[in-house]
Amino acid sequence: MSNKRPVAVALAGALCLVTTACADSSTDKRAATGGKASAAAAKSGYPVTLENCGVSEKFTEEPSRVVVMNGASVAEASTLLSLGVGDRIVANQQSYGISEVTGRAKAIKALPTGNIKLNDAYDVPREAMIGLRPDLVLSTTSYGFDEKNGFATRDQLKQVGAGTYVSPQGCDQDTSKMTIADSYTLLRDMGRIFNVSDRAEKLIAASEKNIADVSAKVKGDKQPKVMILFSNMAMGGNDFSSVVAKGIYNDILARAGGSNAFASASKTSFADLSKEKVAATAVDALVVIGYNDPNPAAYAKKLLKEFPQWPAAKNNKYVALSDSMYLGPSNDLAVEKVAKMLHPDKF
Repeated sequence: MSNKRPVAVALAGALCLVTTACADSSTDKRAATGGKASAAAAKSGYPVTLENCGVSEKFTEEPSRVVVMNGASVAEASTLLSLGVGDRIVANQQSYGISEVTGRAKAIKALPTGNIKLNDAYDVPREAMIGLRPDLVLSTTSYGFDEKNGFATRDQLKQVGAGTYVSPQGCDQDTSKMTIADSYTLLRDMGRIFNVSDRAEKLIAASEKNIADVSAKVKGDKQPKVMILFSNMAMGGNDFSSVVAKGIYNDILARAGGSNAFASASKTSFADLSKEKVAATAVDALVVIGYNDPNPAAYAKKLLKEFPQWPAAKNNKYVALSDSMYLGPSNDLAVEKVAKMLHPDKF
């Protein structure tokens, strides 16, 4: 499987969100607002203190110069846009290229990049980061604050007045335990930091309702075996190295009335599989995720032709998705689209 985008190689090799299995994250442990705030501060919602990956982060006002690091994600940029605070971003390195949310990909593309010369991991190196004068830096995993990778550390950023935040399950750089609940944690934490908690809770409630409605429709039905993978992306040495084994994808799939055909193929988020292993597995349906691939559906069709013995090929069962299948504010859209593909008679 050829990799048509050089960025994928750097991201796959450098960012452990696609390869590493570690201990449980403590990102979502949030401490209550501390100290005796003045009446004015209390009214404004500040100060806000979050316990994030063992670091206590205190915000005395709304951040106005936010840098969003790459992390092979679009979760943080999408979350800020959904909360209506995208105008606080001074430099964004995230993009999936396409989105299930109308206008989202265009809005992300329109965000400023800071005109940074990126490092080998396609992210913001230390000197450039300091030069951006951020007051908040968001990273999908702690990789983005690792000094040995050439990044500014959380301490170094604190010294120049910048708060930092590692997204849920990113503390130990392990996304294999990620669930939809982590997307809600990200929304809630950003809601608190930017004093838009009401908006965050409305988004969460709407998502929960949509997912509950879909899950109720498919409950009790047989759960097809689904192969989830990223299109045209190489992450390992085998023909199929971007096959999902664990993580938020499986939570989405379960709510949509499906199960992962390769859940046991790896202890980490992704499995690195041979063509023979893939061919020998009965795949009932495909979910292809496009990461900066303009046509993941074409890749899905190619796979169905390559493995005509699959039930998925015989029944032409596939759906092409992007950002909704990963951490972020639109997981309910993925649940709905996957469920409609797997159980069309229920809708």
